[in-house]
Amino acid sequence: MASSSSLTLSQAILTRSAIPRHGSTQNLLPSSASFAIPSFSGLKSTSSFTVSRRCAAGAAITRLPVRASAAVETLEKTTDTELIEKSVNTIRFLAIDAVEKANSGHPGLPMGCAPMGHLLYDEVMRYNPKNPYWFNRDRFVLSAGHGCMLQYALLHLAGYDAVKEEDLKSFRQWGSKTPGHPENFETPGVEVTTGPLGQGIANAVGLALAEKHLAARYNKPDSEIVDHYTYCILGDGCQMEGISNEACSLAGHWGLGKLIAFYDDNHISIDGDTEIAFTENADTRFEALGWHVIWVKNGNTGYDEIRAAIKEAKSVTDKPTLIKVTTTIGFGSPNKANSYSVHGSALGSKEVEATRQNLGWPYEPFHVPDDVKSHWSRHTAEGAAFEAEWNAKFAEYSKKYPEEAAELKSIITGEFPAGWEKALPTYTPESPADATRNLSQQNLNALAKVLPGLIGGSADLASSNMTLLKNVRRFPKEHSGRT
Repeated sequence: MASSSSLTLSQAILTRSAIPRHGSTQNLLPSSASFAIPSFSGLKSTSSFTVSRRCAAGAAITRLPVRASAAVETLEKTTDTELIEKSVNTIRFLAIDAVEKANSGHPGLPMGCAPMGHLLYDEVMRYNPKNPYWFNRDRFVLSAGHGCMLQYALLHLAGYDAVKEEDLKSFRQWGSKTPGHPENFETPGVEVTTGPLGQGIANAVGLALAEKHLAARYNKPDSEIVDHYTYCILGDGCQMEGISNEACSLAGHWGLGKLIAFYDDNHISIDGDTEIAFTENADTRFEALGWHVIWVKNGNTGYDEIRAAIKEAKSVTDKPTLIKVTTTIGFGSPNKANSYSVHGSALGSKEVEATRQNLGWPYEPFHVPDDVKSHWSRHTAEGAAFEAEWNAKFAEYSKKYPEEAAELKSIITGEFPAGWEKALPTYTPESPADATRNLSQQNLNALAKVLPGLIGGSADLASSNMTLLKNVRRFPKEHSGRT
């Protein structure tokens, strides 16, 4: 990783269960089977323990002692369990139906991750579905991008205009807004494009770093205008990739306390059980990287356990959190759950019908029950209120701190100051010969004076590749601002 890069910060911003793992999931279910948006408010972008992997869970949640804590809001149930299960199954079947119609895709992950996805989008995250680019929204990154029907189903239920029913029916079709992996330039509501495994969690680290950096630069004792979380779902495949370890090492080093990653711990790959190639203890690795680690052992129906894990993660403010959520891939499919068969291909009409029977789902394909639709509809008004509240706060901030507000606005919109290019040095054929890295350093430092959103990275080689910015501090854990 001996490379260097520079980019504008605005680009960085945008840019085992309680149920036996290898058994059928049949009969395992509970029996109850008008506001102003300023032009700059968004930017559109074109426990140290070892356990058996076959262990049936005793306690529902395992964790290390919390080393640092702060008061956090209570994460309580917002509705009854029966409606939650109905909503979760809606997510599952929207994914099943879309993959089936396309005869292509990955239904297993959405079926297994639907509970954590539901809780994130319905109870935890702050966003405005009618303005996906509102600046202070919480960010969500699906690192395991092959399971994108999870995200499309969630965006659809939450009221994002980019994912209507017809878009779900066009999954993986040419020109659709629901491609086979999330594309941020195709689907408003998707933060970053994720395809190669491991890339998404690395992007999430960057988003969380941007939040911490901007908060350090622009928040004031009487006004926190940068205050949002970054959430990510990654899978076994992401854990196998080297890029995820490198990025997560930096996240631990920087103490990115507002980064919460959910590890979909299902132990199934396209080729079968991950034991054929991946047997490490990810828990202890992430602890070594400086992360707080929590294990939710029943990710299939353990809604309260997931809620408790998120609440705990938010209380740990000096390090990122990995919540390992043990799930059953393809949960609900009586013959294909917990197997590679449900990973990367459609269930098939017979198995779809069997899954409908197993989960007690009497509805036609792509149907969203009225009570589920009504429950999710509140996010439009709530999102508008979130943004309106922030707009008012930023307006007050602008009066008190006009210079900082103008600078932050330029970073959010990506607008360069007039005449910025005049800061660049000029060269002629008669100019003295010099190494290109030295010339690069001259230009970087000239730009750093006029572009407040310019940041760079250099893999501990800045003194060699000449990417040091004069009078600009590095990103230490305790303070990630730019002077």
